[in-house]
Amino acid sequence: MNYSLNWGVFFAKASTNETYLDWLIAGFKVTVALGLCSCVIALALGTVFGVCRSVPSKTANAIGAAYVELFRNVPLLVQLFIWYFVVPELLPDSVGDAIKNSNPVVQQFLAAVFCLGTFTAARVAEQVRSGLNSLPSGQRNAGLTMGFTLTQTYRFVLLPVAFRVIVPPLTSETLNVFKNSAVASTIGLLELAAQGRQLVDYMAATYESFIAVTLAYMLINVAIMRLMGWVEKRTRLPGFIGSK
Repeated sequence: MNYSLNWGVFFAKASTNETYLDWLIAGFKVTVALGLCSCVIALALGTVFGVCRSVPSKTANAIGAAYVELFRNVPLLVQLFIWYFVVPELLPDSVGDAIKNSNPVVQQFLAAVFCLGTFTAARVAEQVRSGLNSLPSGQRNAGLTMGFTLTQTYRFVLLPVAFRVIVPPLTSETLNVFKNSAVASTIGLLELAAQGRQLVDYMAATYESFIAVTLAYMLINVAIMRLMGWVEKRTRLPGFIGSK
């Protein structure tokens, strides 16, 4: 193979005010924003439904189980299409029309955020449930004995410990959110993967484009792993998994 990589193509003008490198950076920013927003939704919903699956209530258990089974077993791409094409039609007319008449990029971004957030929340819920169930039953009993309500026991006693236990699996789920964000290109959102394909079309530099995209994803993943590693180290509890 006689091919010489030409990284200078990224500095060629894509338009009057932008270079192809600017396109790549724009896609990188969209991917980061998409991943961060989705992680917030996933952690919030995942915590709620994870708690539902661990409390002594059959109704709450059933609701949590239904959510997890629904979002975990429907393909991510199908969920994305439902959020983008179907959900606006099911909302009240005023809300649905406002969404459909908004900037297409906003529509695409919101659909992708809620899709990734709710999909990942089902997986986070299982991590939270596992973390809570791994704790000794004496911790819950101690909280209740001290006069805490069940809600207060979860808030002040169980969840702070459970979150420390599940930092490693949460790291994997966070990485998956950023990798799964590539599906957003199917509805037209120009995130990192979509920008990579667009660069190939405009620059005819396949190797350079996808090497750059790969390196950008690796940069995101390394940053997440370093951050979560620091969090795990700072929050580690003696006597639990991974403690030293």
